[in-house]
Amino acid sequence: MANSSTESLPLLWRDDHLAILDQRLLPQEVHYIEARDYHTVTAAIRDLAVRGAPAIGIAAAYGVVLAARALGVDGPIALSQMQAALDEMEAARPTAVNLAWALRYMAQQLEQGATADELLKTALQIHQDERENNATMARHGAELIEPGSRVLTVCNTGGLATGGSGTALAVIVEAWRQERLVEAFSAETRPWFQGARLTTWELQNAGVAHRLVVDSAVPWLMKNQGIDWVIVGADRVVANGDAANKIGTYAAALAAKAHGAKTMVVIPTTTLDLNTAEGSQIPIEERSAEEITAPGGRPLAPEGTRVWNPVFDVTPAHLIDALVTERGVVLEPNREKIARLMS
Repeated sequence: MANSSTESLPLLWRDDHLAILDQRLLPQEVHYIEARDYHTVTAAIRDLAVRGAPAIGIAAAYGVVLAARALGVDGPIALSQMQAALDEMEAARPTAVNLAWALRYMAQQLEQGATADELLKTALQIHQDERENNATMARHGAELIEPGSRVLTVCNTGGLATGGSGTALAVIVEAWRQERLVEAFSAETRPWFQGARLTTWELQNAGVAHRLVVDSAVPWLMKNQGIDWVIVGADRVVANGDAANKIGTYAAALAAKAHGAKTMVVIPTTTLDLNTAEGSQIPIEERSAEEITAPGGRPLAPEGTRVWNPVFDVTPAHLIDALVTERGVVLEPNREKIARLMS
């Protein structure tokens, strides 16, 4: 069983390389991938060794540092020298907006004449900002939860997904510490089972009373257990408040609306995409059939079975009761309210 001391350390900068906690092996095994070049970072992002929108962005920022160091340039580095690395990493996961944000931010530093050492300082600052923002969001979100509540979360949004204390899961842990929760439920989150493997591990380490449920049990859970909040993160929230998150989030939000529960989306503002008008314009990543037909490499469905495997769905803003960010809380988010938040 994995050691809980690594629970919030998915990424570690170690002088000359980035250590990436391979989340595909958790909770049975703790193994760090030694990324000494940006190709290894790209593969870790693409193959889900590192996952969660904020953590992906942080990893990419460190990937830029590795690419810059490989040039061996003693002084300012031209953006043109780095463009191939930026493009390769951005293509690894198209839905998570933090990836594009981090790479764009690092590109701006290059345009201003940054050296490799200055790029490292920027990546370390992005990582530190995430830690601070996570703590602020946890406090904002916990204030919305009434004592005696039961909550449900989808996928994994703790320290493993962010590099800090987490987004939605940090809210849940903070609410538990403030004695506002009776218990938390985690949806298993197929086909990679991030809820079953990772969220339960983090809740266990935090001492939060919790139970695991299969994804398809969520509406019945709400009817019989009296869920008060669905609390989730997101990989992208667009200008009108629509939120793309792990597949199963839309179903949970619909079930919440039908059973009198509320839905809270917890994100850093780096996950906001104000250049995209609405959820229908978000590119939704689709992955291989084998993730469903042979999970973990074990054949399940008949050979030749056709599959539709979207990784994300989009929850429309009208199903979201609260959008929690480090800048504050937006109740019943819409285009105007989000614009005011960011102004």
